[in-house]
Amino acid sequence: MEMPGRIPVAENLSRVKRKIAIISGKGGVGKSTVAANLALGLAMEGKQVGLLDLDLHGPNIPKLLGVEDKLLTIEDNKIKPVLLGENLKIVSVGFLLKEKGTPIIWRGPIKMRAIEQLLGEVDWGDCDYLIIDLPPGTGDEALSLVQLIGKLDGFIVVTTPQEVALLDVEKAVNFAKELNIPIIGIIENMSGFKCPHCGNEINLFGKNGGKEAAQKWNLNFLGQIPFDPQIVEWSDKGLSFLRHAPHSEASKTFSNVIEFLLKEGWVTEKH
Repeated sequence: MEMPGRIPVAENLSRVKRKIAIISGKGGVGKSTVAANLALGLAMEGKQVGLLDLDLHGPNIPKLLGVEDKLLTIEDNKIKPVLLGENLKIVSVGFLLKEKGTPIIWRGPIKMRAIEQLLGEVDWGDCDYLIIDLPPGTGDEALSLVQLIGKLDGFIVVTTPQEVALLDVEKAVNFAKELNIPIIGIIENMSGFKCPHCGNEINLFGKNGGKEAAQKWNLNFLGQIPFDPQIVEWSDKGLSFLRHAPHSEASKTFSNVIEFLLKEGWVTEKH
């Protein structure tokens, strides 16, 4: 697909009200699941939402939302996002791969240019929120995003309950401080598994690591998402548990986080 000419990123995103990046200190914590469901939940509340998958080497957003067979197109010299319903616009490098298992082998400058295109050459239009799914860690993609976007409203940090999560959150916190980006809050994923036979909670990955990290760095703790096999089942099918399991504990946590974001008066660091 031939790409259109360059447009300054700030100009192209001028009609986006809030820009929020989802970040984690390491991989395997469910960051993309959080990003996908936050974006979908905001759209279900009637907000105009963009979802940008910047996990260039592991673009899972199309699979999670059941749109992996879609393709990006160009219209009026702008890249058109894939639409999910009327309110959610999705862009991912995954839409550009001829085969889903094709690896992306790019050096830093090429990744920088790709991120610039996804921010500056996509027809994001009017958006209340742009949710950006970053790759794990604090590498090129996260730094390029901050350099290009100008004003990022904040990071949401996703972590898991074990004590080692404190170290991973610390990396994300220090990264945000170095770049002068506020942290909106911390979400603890995979937080306890309720046995379907006895009903007791089993802490497969430890307990309260994300909550303790939020207390240590004086940040908002946005909630705990339990380890729920339904999340895995629905995600593998490309279906959102927000829609198909709305009364689950995971959906309730996401609803609380979405309600927090909708308030628009975030206190990103509590003193």
